[in-house]
Amino acid sequence: MAKDEIIFQTIGMIHSPHQELTGMPIQPASAAGVKGTVVVDPAFEEGLKDLDGFSHVILVYYFHQAKLADLLVKPFLDDEKHGVFATRAPRRPNGIGISVVKLLVVEGNMLRVENLDVLDGTPLLDIKPYVPDFDKQEGVRIGWLEQSRGEIDKKMSDNRFID
Repeated sequence: MAKDEIIFQTIGMIHSPHQELTGMPIQPASAAGVKGTVVVDPAFEEGLKDLDGFSHVILVYYFHQAKLADLLVKPFLDDEKHGVFATRAPRRPNGIGISVVKLLVVEGNMLRVENLDVLDGTPLLDIKPYVPDFDKQEGVRIGWLEQSRGEIDKKMSDNRFID
């Protein structure tokens, strides 16, 4: 059986101080204060209208440096292997990543953001406003990550997903 193919168009590029995968933050929570820019292709600039009224945005992007997917991965916050869908590991069947970042300002087709955990030069697929009434959930369980609460800001990426 043939796989269905979906083709995405990038809408811009994410720029950050993170030049290498090793040593960069693994989530926005471990990237406090890290600033960067999101440059949206001018053809999509009109779509940024009214985004400046939001304090945070969700960046949807392509893990362009990640290799082929592993269905079992050893994530940064554990020494045991877990199913890829129970992690946020970059090696995925579809290399799509998300980050909720603080929006500082919209300047034309450029967003200045903070708490950025994304590799410099990452292709941008979409931007969505972060809305607590939509996105915050009650009664959340976090599975195997429960044992890692309070450790996220101490973890940086290593080379486990590079080879």
